Amino acid sequence: MAIQQTHNASEEEARELAESSRQTTWDGRSFVRELFLGSLRVDWVSPYPETPESEDFKRFYVQLQDFLENHVDSAKIDETGEYGEDVIEGLRRLGAFGMKIDKKYGGLGLSQAEYCKAVELVGAHDGNLTALLSAHMSIGIPQPLKLFGTPEQKEKYLTQCAAGAISAFALTEADVGSDPARLATMATRTENGDYILNGEKLWITNGTVADLMVVMARHEDTKKISAFIVECNWEGVSVAHRCRFMGLKALANGVIKFDNVRIPKENLVGKEGMGLKIALITLNTGRLSLPAASLGGARKGIEWASAFTSKRVQWGQPVGKHEAISHKLADMASTTYAMESWQHLANELAMREGYDIRLEAATAKEWGSTRGWDMNDELMQIRGGRGYETETSQAARGEEPIPVERMFRDSRINRIFEGSSEIMHLFMAREMVDVHLKVAGALLERKSSIMDKLKALPSIALFYAQWYPKQWWGLLTPFKYGEYGPLAKHLRFAERASRRLARNVFHGMVLYQAKLERKQAFLFRTVDIAMEIAVLVAAVSRTHKLRLQGDQTAEQAMALTDLHARNAQRYIQGKFHELWSNDDDLKTRVGHAVVDGEHAWLSYTARTAEPIEEDALERVAK
Repeated sequence: MAIQQTHNASEEEARELAESSRQTTWDGRSFVRELFLGSLRVDWVSPYPETPESEDFKRFYVQLQDFLENHVDSAKIDETGEYGEDVIEGLRRLGAFGMKIDKKYGGLGLSQAEYCKAVELVGAHDGNLTALLSAHMSIGIPQPLKLFGTPEQKEKYLTQCAAGAISAFALTEADVGSDPARLATMATRTENGDYILNGEKLWITNGTVADLMVVMARHEDTKKISAFIVECNWEGVSVAHRCRFMGLKALANGVIKFDNVRIPKENLVGKEGMGLKIALITLNTGRLSLPAASLGGARKGIEWASAFTSKRVQWGQPVGKHEAISHKLADMASTTYAMESWQHLANELAMREGYDIRLEAATAKEWGSTRGWDMNDELMQIRGGRGYETETSQAARGEEPIPVERMFRDSRINRIFEGSSEIMHLFMAREMVDVHLKVAGALLERKSSIMDKLKALPSIALFYAQWYPKQWWGLLTPFKYGEYGPLAKHLRFAERASRRLARNVFHGMVLYQAKLERKQAFLFRTVDIAMEIAVLVAAVSRTHKLRLQGDQTAEQAMALTDLHARNAQRYIQGKFHELWSNDDDLKTRVGHAVVDGEHAWLSYTARTAEPIEEDALERVAK
């Protein structure tokens, strides 16, 4: 049996691999990228885009809703830790495993927006099923093959997936999370061009039930990483362990071993060495399913919170009428509207020609999953003991079973799945400074010599002599965006904030230079500001369209947008203040001290290991 080896990589190797794997060019417009550069392109997202739903999708949506409400026992799935074959078969009959697969391969052929609306629906009912379908459709076999597969691969494997074959994506290892430079699973070429795969993968969602996998492995000779299609019934593929978690009790996640697995050369996806690039590009649209699920949960949460607070009476009136609770409800409602606005916008942009939505998708994932978790926490607080109690316990004592406790457990993973919150911030921060690195990279690169820096100065000076002054122009824009009526002031704030953000990023680069990449707290704040601006603009654009259409919900949307924008403005102002007034250095020193063991005296073990005087023991005995 092959033994998994640990592959050690230096910091420099990890950085080089990350850089070589990222998309180095922009294939189209990006609203968030322009925002980072101080240019608020409202005209790119307004009028708010909405593609009409197809009749096929409408029929599927109704069937899916009926299936979820009448044929899925989510409490049973949670308690048994298994989906149940009846549920899997029901999803197959609906065609749910082929939602985004083209009709010519037997799929439903849903658009990106339609697919995510279906995920919203599933997310409102059951996190386990959301994970099953999302891991399969968004990062499993269908999406990578759609983008990079050969005609033969698509014909063979997309047809299987559309018929109900479940797929998975295998990258993570015991020593490999967000640092693929440590990847140890190896692919060795044979004389006829096939590959022999050896290694072990950890936390592979759908891995214990998958029929097919996309597996990332390192070539033994070139050390580059490639993507391979692996059929799970091949000799040498085995499930070594079924993992269990705090939430998502039925998640088919496990440790997958590959022991001398022979992979035909035809099952290489893309070209050799393209593995990580394929993974990153796949995730650009793939990670949009996760905020869709978070949105579904938020919708359900508003419904539960509203119903509970209107009926639960304390001190003579419904608890929702008390200011403390009404404020929570207001923020939950306005946040859900904003989340929906950005989520739907990102999907629409993903379907447009000439758009590069890597930053839009990352914003949807990070902002949506974080705000979704915040709202679940508030929902738990609002329902109190009834939030903390399981749905089966509520039902057993005669109350309507509301699964807040289950949704709370299930949703926590959303800030970790498909790029943790910290990795999303780092990813967006890297793209944020991309233009600056191309212009002033010599000043920021640690390897650059004094001569390299001097040679780069003329071109740097020329670029910033034109760009930087623009970040100060137009700060006073009292007459812009007048067509947006009462919401115009929020767009004017967004524009000023965008320019201010661009200036502050530049100031940070000048101050920290090559050390900027280590100033994660600074970079994270700039990303938080950008995401908040983007979501604000999406909400305004959507509400403006509702007003122009005379939609019956326009006035309610106006109130929600105004509240969200006011909250966002205070949040953004706070982050700007923290950029230059903070305790980052102190926190770094204390954090490093914790790592080095200097504060071990605080630990439980240290306290219990302290000697106890004999007379103290006698007093306790008495």
